Amino acid sequence: MSSLSSTPQGPVPANYIIVGDLRVHPLLHKAVEETVCEGTGFSPAYFWSCLGQIRQELQPELERCLAKRDELQTKIDAWYADKKKQGLDLAEPDHRELGIDFLKQIGYLVEDRGPVTISTQFVDSELSVLAAPQLVVPSDNARYVLNAVNARWGSLYDALYGFDVIPKTAVQARGGGGSGFAMEDSSEAATPAPPQNTGYNPLRGEAVIEFANGLLDEIAPLVSGAWAEVCRLWPKYVGTEQRLELLTKSGTTTSLRTPSLFVGSTGNLGPPDADMAPKASSPSVPDVGRIFLKHNGLHLILEIDRNDPIGQSALSGIKDITVEAALSTILDMEDSVSAVDAADKSRVYNNICGIFRGTLEAPFVKDGKAMTRNLNADVAFRDAHGKANTLPGRAVALVRNVGHHMFTDMVLTSDGKQLPEGFVDCLVTAAAALPDLRGTARVMNSRAGSLYIVKPKQHGPEEIALTGRLFGRVEEFFGLKRNTIKMGIMDEERRTSANLRECIRAAAERVFFINTGFLDRTGDEIHTCMAAGPVVMKADMKKQTWIQSYEAGNVDIGLHSGFQGKGQIGKGMWAKPDSMKAMLEGKISELMAGASTAWVPSPSAAALHSIHYHRVNVQERQMQLAMRPAAKMELLLEPPLLSSRPSQQEIEHELRENAQSILGYVVRWVDLGVGCSKVPDLSNVGLMEDRATLRISSQLMANWLHHGLITEAELRKTFLEMAKVVDQQNSRDANYKAMSADPENNIAFKAALKLVLDGQKAPNGYTEYTLHEARRAAKAQQGRLSRL
Repeated sequence: MSSLSSTPQGPVPANYIIVGDLRVHPLLHKAVEETVCEGTGFSPAYFWSCLGQIRQELQPELERCLAKRDELQTKIDAWYADKKKQGLDLAEPDHRELGIDFLKQIGYLVEDRGPVTISTQFVDSELSVLAAPQLVVPSDNARYVLNAVNARWGSLYDALYGFDVIPKTAVQARGGGGSGFAMEDSSEAATPAPPQNTGYNPLRGEAVIEFANGLLDEIAPLVSGAWAEVCRLWPKYVGTEQRLELLTKSGTTTSLRTPSLFVGSTGNLGPPDADMAPKASSPSVPDVGRIFLKHNGLHLILEIDRNDPIGQSALSGIKDITVEAALSTILDMEDSVSAVDAADKSRVYNNICGIFRGTLEAPFVKDGKAMTRNLNADVAFRDAHGKANTLPGRAVALVRNVGHHMFTDMVLTSDGKQLPEGFVDCLVTAAAALPDLRGTARVMNSRAGSLYIVKPKQHGPEEIALTGRLFGRVEEFFGLKRNTIKMGIMDEERRTSANLRECIRAAAERVFFINTGFLDRTGDEIHTCMAAGPVVMKADMKKQTWIQSYEAGNVDIGLHSGFQGKGQIGKGMWAKPDSMKAMLEGKISELMAGASTAWVPSPSAAALHSIHYHRVNVQERQMQLAMRPAAKMELLLEPPLLSSRPSQQEIEHELRENAQSILGYVVRWVDLGVGCSKVPDLSNVGLMEDRATLRISSQLMANWLHHGLITEAELRKTFLEMAKVVDQQNSRDANYKAMSADPENNIAFKAALKLVLDGQKAPNGYTEYTLHEARRAAKAQQGRLSRL
């Protein structure tokens, strides 16, 4: 697909179900009838009628927006080619003003109408007031989805023990960690085993307890002494309010330096009177209970259990610290999933419905026993005044729909034209959330009564306005209050970044989220300036002028537009899921840069990243940053071009790295339907890869191919070499199909190569079209083989 402006069209399959003017795939029709519309009060016929009306009203506008993308890119390519023909070195900053004037002339840059203030209302505090980690989870796997939504609460001890934050020692249970959502939940994570278990490393366990005590000293210091000296702790009434009392090993009692950090408790803890404390340091009934602390808006639960082997090994009796971690989770229908047809998408829609209605379950087997994963219940406790209270047990679920550029053959017009997939996503998401919005779901997602949809890959304010109109029509169809559907704007396309204030203005009544997506943003940066010259190597991108202006400008505009206290300013994903020590050292910089949330790859990563929100008061930091001069837009528009040709050795290394990365991701996407993978690089370091990282690698190689830094022959030769490397890296996977045995007939290999060879003409450098085509071909091939 070389153009965005033409709607895909083909024959209508005979088995499609006729619903008015639409023709619907039987699997999607079944999902809508049995799951999506169930319990909403709206019939499936009404659902399809609404979708048909949305198509008639908004698809022409969507097609005009997509045509404008093609038109602008054509003009930009021609301008760069003309300037290069004139002998201009476009890598020189002297030409910056010339380029900006051109972008204004063609309408790429719109008029800046000055300051704007968002007026979004009814946003849950988890997204407006509180700063905390955010998870992004593929929505096609029910178990992963449940683990992510349940990751509001996580074990600090598990996260420390299971990863490299605690240095490796001679013997350890899990060899230093893991990643992803498959193992990440309260019953399956790397819980420290009892001391009598030969797989448990007591030295490592002691290091975990030492780290936790140090963290408590940092965020909840005592009036005297340190947490490592505490041997008992309990709530004590002072008048009508409880305070936390602590006994140290020296026999003295102490308390929190900031008493208000203690907010409640449960269980049987400590003596009834402090005077008895020294005499009761070894009670006949062991302490078992929970102490609730709250710092910077986030809770920590001290889990006290002297019957537990870990609690016995700790002087304080604390067996774990449960931290409030991912306050929000994005259920992703886009970059992290491989959903190419009605079967895949129906599974996604069923999971979304299950989350919003509280019914989602996921069976699994552990230690030979069949178990079922469900949504966590809320957390009950008694507050400092003795009153019953609860805390939400789950993250607030957001849903990322697909972008405007995606069309689907799940639903066709009578003459075979595909419908915009985002239209279907939006209508399904809203229908799924109706029980939550009406208070009839088993558990509650939004206490403020809102539905949060993150819309990716929007180009400029016109497309933001289109999304607003789509949301508005869906609200009308389902009888929802105006602006119930809130919009998250992914600032990941160059035209959106350059016009961000006007994009926010176009959604000022419903925007709740802006986020810098460095990965997709880099892919679009490369594609936009494809004709300008060869771009810098991937590792050097973050050093470029544009990226620094982009990251700072997003925060500046967000703060000046009133996001503080009303919505999120987000930063992107940590890409090394096994390198938690490096994350703990480095990801705090995103909060210092002004983010109120940042993405993490797993529940354990969320638990560790939550530490940063205790170390940085985000609200205070944002107020400091709001006083600085705003980032300059002209720096944002400076293309990341090479100032000199790299050495041949550097070129070959870059080619090998990107070829291996592309193949490692594409083969699992195409053959196994895995949308988000931990792909080992050439050094066998696992990196999180999704379509955004693929977009960078493929566009960079396409750029170098276009400008002669590499030849097609070199590209093909390197891909063949790297296919063998990727095959070896996946050799232990029984479901893996090797590419190198017959690369010319291997669907995944050919798709990976095509992403580079056709990268220059791929609309906006998107990889979806090639991936979808290849995955569907692979599924068809697998279906034929299964019937033999």
